[in-house]
Amino acid sequence: MASARLFGPTTAHNRPMDAPSLPSGPAFDWALVRSFLAVLDAGSLTGAARRLGAQQPTLTRHIAELEQQLGVPLFERTGRGVAPTAAAQAIAEAAREMEQGAERLAARLQQQRSRTSGTVRIAASQIAASHLLPRVLPALREAEPGIQIELVVSNAISNLLRREADIALRMVRPDQSSLVARKLADLPLVACAHQRYLARHGRPSHPGELVDAAIGHTLIGYIEDDTILRGFAQMGQLVGREQFALRTDDQLAYGELIAAGAGIGFAAAYCLADWPGVVPILPDLPIPPMPCWLAVHREIHGSAVVRRVFDHLAESIPQVLALKS
Repeated sequence: MASARLFGPTTAHNRPMDAPSLPSGPAFDWALVRSFLAVLDAGSLTGAARRLGAQQPTLTRHIAELEQQLGVPLFERTGRGVAPTAAAQAIAEAAREMEQGAERLAARLQQQRSRTSGTVRIAASQIAASHLLPRVLPALREAEPGIQIELVVSNAISNLLRREADIALRMVRPDQSSLVARKLADLPLVACAHQRYLARHGRPSHPGELVDAAIGHTLIGYIEDDTILRGFAQMGQLVGREQFALRTDDQLAYGELIAAGAGIGFAAAYCLADWPGVVPILPDLPIPPMPCWLAVHREIHGSAVVRRVFDHLAESIPQVLALKS
């Protein structure tokens, strides 16, 4: 049975000629070659459309455009589909090389995307996890939807050497040589109380009033932690736990007691923005600031996904602290 031209009338360009070259340049559309190979492999427009998930008229248009650029017919209709012309067979190898190049490019792009995909575990104290990181992590999720975050909340210092966490936000300087650490800020600590408490009991004007039994201020302290006691000792005030009428080692409960107007406590200044009505007192109280460090194990610092989270935290945490100051 005689074959017939598939995509239009035969022109003078249809005479036998040397093997054509595939078009190149910025205006060339790779989709034309993709459609050409699909028709070549399927042997029919219907099969090619099914393979690509495309519409048959789209493939017809692509083949016609490619024939126009090459100046030769590529397929002829037969009783059972289409048959490639000599020109089509001549460019098939070059087209497959182009296809393989596109596949390699797609694979590399996928590898690039996978580098910023994965799970990163961040360790932080109760206060930092509640008052600081919630302002930082949403922007990371927006920028890197492929990264999942596990937030380990503990007041104990997570051991990065044992991989209890990938990144740790610490309020002491890491001393292990195998860790990479960056200091983010010095966090001011303040004595503070709710305005309701100060309205009832008065605002102290000097540190001695805090422990003056005659004045009777309610101090909020810790049960086991002696940080506040050591702070008073450095100011020349020797006080014991019994002078703190309210005591807890839970940092969140400690902050809630201050926010509820239960007494005078000591907290990181950035927390006050989250406790409406709580104000700093005794601004000249010589409380040393608390350092804020970001640490990561040296071996995983080179991981692209861990490095991305580390860099985001290092950039965003100081910005959030500045807004909350």
